[in-house]
Amino acid sequence: MRKIAIALLAGSLLSMPLTGCSDEVTAVIPAPIAMTDDAVGHYCQMYVLDHGGPKAQIHLKGFEQPLWFAQVSDAVAYMHDKERTADVLAVYVSDMEKAVSWGEPGVENWVGADRAFFVTGSRQMGGMDTPEAIPFGTREAAETFVRREGGSIVTFDAIPEEYVRPQAAMNIEGVQQQPMHGHGS
Repeated sequence: MRKIAIALLAGSLLSMPLTGCSDEVTAVIPAPIAMTDDAVGHYCQMYVLDHGGPKAQIHLKGFEQPLWFAQVSDAVAYMHDKERTADVLAVYVSDMEKAVSWGEPGVENWVGADRAFFVTGSRQMGGMDTPEAIPFGTREAAETFVRREGGSIVTFDAIPEEYVRPQAAMNIEGVQQQPMHGHGS
């Protein structure tokens, strides 16, 4: 959780001019880019636009193109990943308030994850038919969605890891998975 807050704070600080004794240097946060038919999900390696629901893009230091995510909850899982070493410059999510529909979340209606209001625990499943953190650009839009579909409103850094990785301890039928054993066991 601390790494996410630091990453979001660092993103906010990067947009401020940096001054020193010599020349003034300005660090720039990359702007969101329009999603195209070629966008492939970082984890699933499937075309992102083939799935309904909100999407995410994460911009990393040193990379021209963002990582794409077919679900916002996958982007949250990426941010929670303790093995991630890349510096995150910006995280953008679909503003579902501006989406045409669940099936057409939009290709240019991005909002900074640090400014969005997320609905978790609603009846609406994500594009990969798993629980989703559904982003809205305004609290009012999130509240309207909660009245219709249930759930709770949280900020990006308050989405718990257990919410985005519920399958880590359970299999599809909800039965506790057994540890894998090597051939020599």
